[in-house]
Amino acid sequence: MKPYLIISQFLYILSFIPWFVIWGLSFMSFDSGVNFYNVSFVLIITLYPVAVIIGSIFGWIFRVKKKRLAIMMNLIPLIWIIAFLSFMFLYN
Repeated sequence: MKPYLIISQFLYILSFIPWFVIWGLSFMSFDSGVNFYNVSFVLIITLYPVAVIIGSIFGWIFRVKKKRLAIMMNLIPLIWIIAFLSFMFLYN
């Protein structure tokens, strides 16, 4: 269980490099004006590091007694990665 948590969190840390670029570019959505959709778009992208931190903390907390729950909590940030990759391939 420890190697899984360490490797997955290392990959999440590596994913911060492209996330930072995408986060900076997401503010370009305000070029057409400020509305609900632009704000929610930037907010969803901004919440990725929060999901990584919360998922990592709960993954380490539940790793001893509830291994299945620890794996599920550690996979929460993968929602952002899957959504991003699906948009990349669907709109390309």
